[in-house]
Amino acid sequence: MTLMDVLGYYVIPLIILCFTYWNLKNKWAKSSKPTNWPIFGMLPGLVHNAHRIHSFFTDILLETTSNFEFRGPIFANMDMLFTSDPANIHHILSRNFSNYPKGPEFREIFDILGNGIFNVDSELWEIHRKTTMSLMNHSKFQTLLQRNVWDTIDKGIVPTLDILAKQDTPVDLQDIFQRFSFDTISKLLLDHDPKSLSVNLPHVPCEKAFNDMVDALLYRHVLPERYWKLQKWLRIGKEKNLMKAWESFDQFIYPAISKRQEKLINNEIKDDDFDLFSDYVKAYKEWTNEDDKNLGSVEKFLRDTFLNLMFAGRDTTSSNLTWFFWLLSKNPLVVKKIREEIQQQLHLKEDESLKFFNIQESRKLVYLHGALCEALRLFPPVSIEHKSPLQLDVLPSGHRVSPNTKILISFYTMGRMESLWGKDCLEFRPERWITERGGLKHEPSYKFPAFLAGPRTCVGKEMAFIQMKMVAATMIHNYNIQLVEAQTISPTATVVIRMTNGLMVKVGKKVPI
Repeated sequence: MTLMDVLGYYVIPLIILCFTYWNLKNKWAKSSKPTNWPIFGMLPGLVHNAHRIHSFFTDILLETTSNFEFRGPIFANMDMLFTSDPANIHHILSRNFSNYPKGPEFREIFDILGNGIFNVDSELWEIHRKTTMSLMNHSKFQTLLQRNVWDTIDKGIVPTLDILAKQDTPVDLQDIFQRFSFDTISKLLLDHDPKSLSVNLPHVPCEKAFNDMVDALLYRHVLPERYWKLQKWLRIGKEKNLMKAWESFDQFIYPAISKRQEKLINNEIKDDDFDLFSDYVKAYKEWTNEDDKNLGSVEKFLRDTFLNLMFAGRDTTSSNLTWFFWLLSKNPLVVKKIREEIQQQLHLKEDESLKFFNIQESRKLVYLHGALCEALRLFPPVSIEHKSPLQLDVLPSGHRVSPNTKILISFYTMGRMESLWGKDCLEFRPERWITERGGLKHEPSYKFPAFLAGPRTCVGKEMAFIQMKMVAATMIHNYNIQLVEAQTISPTATVVIRMTNGLMVKVGKKVPI
C-alpha cells in the first residue's frame, strides 16, 4: 500500500472526523440546542442529557424564547414540540381543552394507572371529577382530613423527630415526607393505616413503589416507544422495576378494598361516618348501568381510582415539602418570618409547643402559604405535561401541530423565566406572593401551573395546602432543621421531581412537646 493509499483510506477521513468534532464541540459550547444528526435526529443529545432532563429542557427553552421543535430519528415517531410559552399553555389546557385529551398514547404510557382520573377522558373523567370534587367539598371530608393529618403528625412525625433529635442522628427528610403523605392518603381513602412513618422507619413495598413508577414514566415520554416496549417485554431496566411496582400496588390496594367491602356487607360502617368508598362504588354503578359501558369489575375500578388519588396525594405533597425545607435551609430570614407569623396568628409564645390548629386557623398563615407557593414555582412536583391534538391546530406561537405531534410542556422551565417572574426569578422570595394589604396574591394558572390549569386543575389543591401548612408549621415552630453538609442536591429525571439523593438533615428540639 502506497503512502497516498494510507492518506486516502485512513489519515484524511480521520482529519475530517476530528475537524467535524471540533466544529460541533464549539457549536455545543455556544448553544444548548441539540445537534440534528442524519438518521438519528436530536435523540443523541436527549439521551446524553437524560440525567438532567429538566435543566436540558430549560436551557433550550430559555435560549429559543419558550418554544423548540425537536427532531427525532427517522425510524421512530419522536418529533416533539417543547414549550413553556404561557399563551400556548393557556390555549392547550384551557381555551382549546377539548382538542387536547389524554388520548391513547398517554394512556399507554401511564397504563399502570388504569381508568383513574389522570388517565381518562370525556364522560368517565367527568364522573371521576364530579365524584371527587363533591367528596372534597363536603364538610365531613374537611373534618376527616384534619383528623387524619394530625393523627399522622402526632403518632408519626413528632415521635420520629423527637428520637432523631435525642440521638443526634441524620435522617432523609424526603423519606419522612413520603411516608407521611402515604400514610395520610391511605387512611383517608382506604381506611387503612400502613404505619410506614414509625420510629423504626419500616420498609413498606407499596410506599417505595411510587418512586419506581415515576422513574420509569418519564423515560417512556422521551425514549422511542419500541425501545421501552422491548424492555417491558424482556422485563429489564426501569420496566422491570415498573412491573414490580404494579404488583406492589395491587397487593396493597386490593386487600384493603376487600376489607372495606366486608364492612359494607356486615353493616359495620356507621351512618354518620363519612364514607368515600361507598360514593365511588355508586359512581361505578352509574357508569356501568349505561349501554356499552364496561370498566371491568368494581374492584378494578376502585383500584384504579384509589391508585390515582394516592399517586397525587403521596408524591406531590412530599415533593414540595422536601424542596421547601431545602430552600428554608438557604434562607434563615424566611424561617424567622414564618415563626413570627405562627406565634402571632396562632397565639403562641416562642417557648410554647404547637400541637394542633384547625383548617380555618391554617388560612391565617399567609406568609407560610406564600413560601410554599414559591417552592412550588421553583420546583413544581409535576414537572412536565404531555399533550397531542385530536385535530390539526395552530398554537398562539404560530406552530402548526398535528395529531402526530407530541407536545411536551415544561412547568419546571416556567418558574425560571424572567419574562414571567422578573430578573430575580431564581431567588426564593415569598414576598412575591403577598399583596400590599398582606393578603395572598393570585397568579393565573397558565403562569403558575403547579396544580395544572383549565378543567383539569388539580381537585386536591386545597387539601395539599392544608397538609403542607400543618406539617410545615409544626416542624418549623417545634424543631430546628439543619442541613447535613457536603451533600449534592439535584432534581431527579422523573415526571414528579424528587431529590436524587434525598435531603439529609439533623433535627434539634426547639420547643418541648
